[in-house]
Amino acid sequence: MYLKKISLFNYKNFSEANFEFDTKINCFVGKNGIGKTNVLDAIYHLSYGKSYFNPLAVQNIKHGEEFFVIDAELEKENRTEQIVCSLKKGQKKILKRNGKVYDKFSDHIGFVPLVIISPADRDLIIEGSETRRKFMDSVISQLDALYLQQLIQYQKVISQRNALLKYFALNHVFDNDTLSIYNEQLNGFAQSIFEKRKAFIQEFIPIFNKHHQAITDSQETVQLVYESHLFDNDLATLLVENINKDRALQYTSVGIHKDDLSFEIDSYPIKKFGSQGQQKSFLIALKLAQFEFLKKQSGVKPILLFDDIFDKLDESRVAKIVDMVNSDTFGQLFISDTHPERTETIVKSTLQSYKIFNL
Repeated sequence: MYLKKISLFNYKNFSEANFEFDTKINCFVGKNGIGKTNVLDAIYHLSYGKSYFNPLAVQNIKHGEEFFVIDAELEKENRTEQIVCSLKKGQKKILKRNGKVYDKFSDHIGFVPLVIISPADRDLIIEGSETRRKFMDSVISQLDALYLQQLIQYQKVISQRNALLKYFALNHVFDNDTLSIYNEQLNGFAQSIFEKRKAFIQEFIPIFNKHHQAITDSQETVQLVYESHLFDNDLATLLVENINKDRALQYTSVGIHKDDLSFEIDSYPIKKFGSQGQQKSFLIALKLAQFEFLKKQSGVKPILLFDDIFDKLDESRVAKIVDMVNSDTFGQLFISDTHPERTETIVKSTLQSYKIFNL
């Protein structure tokens, strides 16, 4: 699978831009603020139907314009596929494959497997549990459509249960029968999601450890720990036990929507006890493990985006990534960098075909 070309219209800082890509390595070079990361984000959009950097879709429309369009062509299983993502102000975003509009964006997830490695990944360490859950969910969802549907349904029922708890508090009433219906629905979805997350982490950890040891020459000991209320009990029991707390808080305080991934170094939180270099190594290992996991499970090499990471890596880490490119571990690569000479030196050392786009 590889991306053949992409056209951008009113996307972020681009009025109109067209790119035709090499099947192996593609580099976007230029000064900061010129739009290198925006091209990578447009490619990310093709996979996930949303931006990696701007959660508000309308923020991706060029200032002063009313809409954006990302139009791309890719080769997958010897077939040419066209993916178009567009948004007009005041309307819903539209995602199309070969001219046909998706009813649900979730139906597209997994069709274009993709991994991004970016300085913004640091949010996985410094932000709250939601960011790490999203990481876990995005990996599993690219391979398991049922998981994604169960997750969407679970979140819908949680919203309904929370609305009911607020209604109870506002009107000084309580109806356990209605609440029990939501509890039962949540329990079914939660158990399935919990089991799949547990199985994923079990398989993911050895891959992550392997990449981390390679990047750091086995000099550090790190841990990835899955934390969930469901290790203590099933959700139905937990919801009954915590009903007084939930009524006081007016929201659901236990469940898989509170799960977390603990990032540790020598059994201490890496957020507090890891240096910047150690955090960087942890995150790159995490994303390379994501890449390998998706490739192993799907049989397809995901597209890999390297956003400005050569600026953050020392020579030995860059050399290890070059080795992985040469060993044909990766499929198609997209790289952004502020230093054209450095980029060319690195990609030439890979002995692979490449294209450099000066923006």
